[in-house]
Amino acid sequence: MSSIQVTGDVPARLEDGFVRIAREAGLPGAFPQAVLDEADWVAEVPRLPGEDLTDLPFVTIDPPGSMDLDQALHLERLRGGYRVWYAVADVGAFVRPGGAIDREARERGETVYLPTGSVPLHPRVLSEGAASLLPGAARPAAVWRIDLDADGRALGADVQRALVRSRERLDYAYVQAAVDTGTADGVLGLLAEIGARRLELERERGGVTLPTPEQEVVPGGGGYRLAFRPPLPAEAWNAQISLLTGMAAASMMLDAEIGVLRVLPPPRPDDLDRVRRVATALDVPWPGGASYGQVVHGLDPAVPRQAAFLQESRVLLRGAGYVAFDGAPPALADHAAVGAPYAHVTAPLRRLADRYVTEVCLAVAAGEPVPAATREALADLPGLMAASGRRSGAVERACVDLVEAFVLRDRLGEPFDAMVIDVADHGGSGQVQLADPAVIARCDGPLPLGERVTVRLTRADPATREVRFTLA
Repeated sequence: MSSIQVTGDVPARLEDGFVRIAREAGLPGAFPQAVLDEADWVAEVPRLPGEDLTDLPFVTIDPPGSMDLDQALHLERLRGGYRVWYAVADVGAFVRPGGAIDREARERGETVYLPTGSVPLHPRVLSEGAASLLPGAARPAAVWRIDLDADGRALGADVQRALVRSRERLDYAYVQAAVDTGTADGVLGLLAEIGARRLELERERGGVTLPTPEQEVVPGGGGYRLAFRPPLPAEAWNAQISLLTGMAAASMMLDAEIGVLRVLPPPRPDDLDRVRRVATALDVPWPGGASYGQVVHGLDPAVPRQAAFLQESRVLLRGAGYVAFDGAPPALADHAAVGAPYAHVTAPLRRLADRYVTEVCLAVAAGEPVPAATREALADLPGLMAASGRRSGAVERACVDLVEAFVLRDRLGEPFDAMVIDVADHGGSGQVQLADPAVIARCDGPLPLGERVTVRLTRADPATREVRFTLA
């Protein structure tokens, strides 16, 4: 999903701006007719698995309105632990290697989300229809079975092709309300329980999950305003199940010496020293021997100085990429933010690499050779995913800039209360976060990191998507 959402009708100027952003980024338009024709055909005749797990009461948990449902889960309590069933849409049951859909997906790389819609990786007849794990419909899936001990540690994992049927399509607010009101039982109660245990294990291994609020554009006062929506705990619990599956996939591929990993190098010493200095300047506690991940897990983004530290420390999480291997495992196999080897495997409707990782893991788990077409494609995946990731990131940043400039366009010269969240090395500028509206923008002046200041809006131009403040 896009990191910025528009509630209600989208103003024409914003709509036009999003179209221009898509055009400037070179996003693909409509699918070629050959791709659509193939999608219509395979939607009717997928390769169905022999195993039938439609008796397991899977549910999906996604943002409201989502149709491209990659994952469904079912959780069980075992004596002394838990069993996680995680069904991932089996895109390989529909996409033929070397076919029109496959070739187009390699050009696109991933689904790109804009506030007004998406540019999908696959034709919607598949991604929002025949391949999506929609409730009530039998669907082919790659079903992971992962057993955990009482502390949530993985004991073993397996994956197989099977037919599944999701029972319900839930959203995060519903899950959170059920847990908060004490009405969550069965799967939802176990999700909160297992999610909490997995988060604790993440802390132990030094993993990092940054609480990232979502910006929302909402009508109000005859115009529009921006607000931050903080993530719900239910989102973190659900993400932990996906991370668990990605870690299981990485372990399986490393043992088999073939696959594609999502990697992130450890922080550079200079960057880590800088972030430690920022923590000292902002009075953020960093106990001796504690990792960056352990420090982050104890912070509250609602506290101004801690929010400033979280923003400043993101430098430690830059540089993630993909690495393919067929033979000896790569020298860098870990993802520093996960704190372990990790692979993208749970979003094949929206991300190209996940389909190939799934095919590798299915073959390994079955004790069979990795299909030749999959093996031959691995080497190209890191480059394809890097290019699509850059394009998607540029679109997201441009959309945020456009919306912020649009909301502020009539308020030039006005003062705003803000918090300094970043300071340039030369000390003459930085970034400030406004409380109302919820905007992060450049600001000129000698800014005191982590302090509240008054700033004045000097530029807000939707045409150039530029917002600029100066210290008042």
